[in-house]
Amino acid sequence: MGRKRGRPLDGWLIVDKPLGMTSTQVVGRVRYLFDAAKAGHGGTLDPLATGLLPVAFGRATKTVPYIMDGTKRYHFTLRIGEARDSDDAEGSVTAVSDVRPDNAAFEAALAAFRGDIMQVPPVFSALKVGGRRSYDMARAGNAPELPPRPARIDRFELIARPDADTAVFEVESGKGVYMRALARDIALACGTVGHVAALRRLNVGPFDESHAIPLDKIVASADNAPAPPDLLLPVATALADIPALALTREEADALSFGQAIDLNQLADRMPEHTDPRSGVVRAMDGARVVGLCRPEGGLLRSVRML
Repeated sequence: MGRKRGRPLDGWLIVDKPLGMTSTQVVGRVRYLFDAAKAGHGGTLDPLATGLLPVAFGRATKTVPYIMDGTKRYHFTLRIGEARDSDDAEGSVTAVSDVRPDNAAFEAALAAFRGDIMQVPPVFSALKVGGRRSYDMARAGNAPELPPRPARIDRFELIARPDADTAVFEVESGKGVYMRALARDIALACGTVGHVAALRRLNVGPFDESHAIPLDKIVASADNAPAPPDLLLPVATALADIPALALTREEADALSFGQAIDLNQLADRMPEHTDPRSGVVRAMDGARVVGLCRPEGGLLRSVRML
């Protein structure tokens, strides 16, 4: 017999991912606990990372790209003096160094990693090379040469130095930035080697730790009923940091039917800025989010209707 399809649910669950689980395993677990028909996550966390993993149910999956594009905040602990092939504590040691940079050396090196940079991803990543996953090639002893990719680092600070062998950093970054690569590269920039010993994600877009629920706290009820849907945040919560545009009911209906609206008609209501990542605005009918729209060619056009 095939798997029961599950019940339709719409909304976001912000899981505090535990150490050792993959993001896919977390999604599978919460989908089972909620008996949900459809679920996906808004940004992968490595098994050795903890922290915020937004899980989208039903219609919320339409907003996943906007969560993945959002700013993320991390704390990571750099273990100084050992390079590993995976750039984290799970890998094999590939190099060692006796150099232990002081705080001033780290502070001086950080400036080169802020803003728009080029970053070489870890070979143990899900990027595809010739149709194969890079991590599969690396595990088979044929690690590929990955080219540098653009990355945006909004903030990169040294926040603690527990001892000579460890340093703790806080990072705010955009989509597709690898903390393992940052740890590897900041160590190299200071004349030593290193890897990520611990990593925690603290924010994803509009979500922060106040929204997070530990996975082991999400349980079915005593009568074995699914977890209650009141644990879910509304679908539109994911769009809270996108500039809002107030529409009339007629304008909202027009957009829902695929019609564009003359921007001159909206001139006194358009927000001063669109979303800097996607150029969209959040179209509102009162308190209801209609969808996401983009101004172009003198018209407001729908991008994703909810």
